[in-house]
Amino acid sequence: MSDDLLLLICTAGVLAGGYRIWQTSLDTREAANRIAKDTCSRAVVQFLDGTVAFAGLRWTRDATGRRRILRTYTFDYTSDGFERAQGFIVLAGLRLEAVGLAGNPS
Repeated sequence: MSDDLLLLICTAGVLAGGYRIWQTSLDTREAANRIAKDTCSRAVVQFLDGTVAFAGLRWTRDATGRRRILRTYTFDYTSDGFERAQGFIVLAGLRLEAVGLAGNPS
């Protein structure tokens, strides 16, 4: 009986951890979408496709020495309605680390 209980507890822990990772990923993607829309609006360019694309993640250390995950997202935009250019967003959790647009779409 104790083996079954241990298995149940371990399974619940794994599921809870997986759910937390999944929810964090969704939250950061939503934040990246808002930032991309705001950035395009401020730059007076058109945000294309209505969403960002996950480009990767890496570990880094913050000012206090804690390890953090940096997630990078890319998005497409246009200034003339014809040519696409790509921008990027880097988030540490939900905090914006960097955002950029290409000089001129070509």
